[in-house]
Amino acid sequence: MTYQIKVQPSNHTFTAEENEFILDAALRHGIAFPYGCRSGSCGTCLGKVLSGEIAYPDGLPVALMEHEHEQGKAAFCTAVAKSDLTLEVQEISSTDEIEVKTLPVRVASLRKLARDVMEMTLQLPESERLAFRAGQYIEIILRDKTRRAFSIANSPSNDEVLELHLRHVKGGKFTEYVFNEMKEKALLRIEGPFGSFFIQDKSNRPLILIAGGTGFAPIKAMLEQLIEENDTRPVYLYWGVRSEADLYRDDLAKKWAFQHKHIHYIPVLSEIDENDTDWQGRTGFVHEAVLKDFPSLADYDVYMAGPPVMVNAAKESFLQQGLPQEQLFSDSFEFSTPATTSET
Repeated sequence: MTYQIKVQPSNHTFTAEENEFILDAALRHGIAFPYGCRSGSCGTCLGKVLSGEIAYPDGLPVALMEHEHEQGKAAFCTAVAKSDLTLEVQEISSTDEIEVKTLPVRVASLRKLARDVMEMTLQLPESERLAFRAGQYIEIILRDKTRRAFSIANSPSNDEVLELHLRHVKGGKFTEYVFNEMKEKALLRIEGPFGSFFIQDKSNRPLILIAGGTGFAPIKAMLEQLIEENDTRPVYLYWGVRSEADLYRDDLAKKWAFQHKHIHYIPVLSEIDENDTDWQGRTGFVHEAVLKDFPSLADYDVYMAGPPVMVNAAKESFLQQGLPQEQLFSDSFEFSTPATTSET
């Protein structure tokens, strides 16, 4: 069975087959729905069902709260149509569309940034470039056709090399290989860029950028691009990790804050260990530090990248503190998607 789907406010229309995820159907027809993880974890693809019926074959996604579901909001990456639909979705402008490519790459360098974080740089073929927006990600295609998704950590101005930050996942097939066996000059195959997590051009509001662990990677790319563009609106960078040793590019974040008066850097430790006895900075959960510093979030744009537990807790709290839904953007790293797994 085929269902007719109409999108507001664009008036675009497309069809979805029975049991086809609505996001997949939209992209298949060239309709630029926003999306990130494609597994229901990040909330990037959230919209509203104005009429019709949908279902979630794998259950309600983690990014969708029960009260949002009752209000008609939906995560289209894991929802299927059960009737003709009218949806409300803020589509990405067609001018922002970027070609997705499949390319061979060579591992140019491997550098351990922390006990469980590896910086990997990938050299693109001389005849190829990969256009992307700061905050997007690529997928590494393994020999068995499974994929691993990693955010690009460098600014798009350097389109010859891609920088990735890989967190070592115990038992993770790919990161075990990277940390224990991979050598420089190894060949890999990638596809990308993917995702709609990037700075929105239509706003000039001050920015709150929140990173959890290796969620620093896409945030780093965003900040590098903002600096290159001489964007001087206030930026508040919060980086939440367990211990001080996990602030694997603390030097770079401090450099940004020192060189640019409009950039403010606030690292937050959630677990003080025996090596952090001299720590004089903030402690606790990173989103709680933001809530303490900003009694109202109504006049800010918030971008956050990190584990689902951080993103979901922050999302609910920020909305209660006055942040409009349309001013909240997130990229959630998750580790259990069947076809595409994030080991970051």
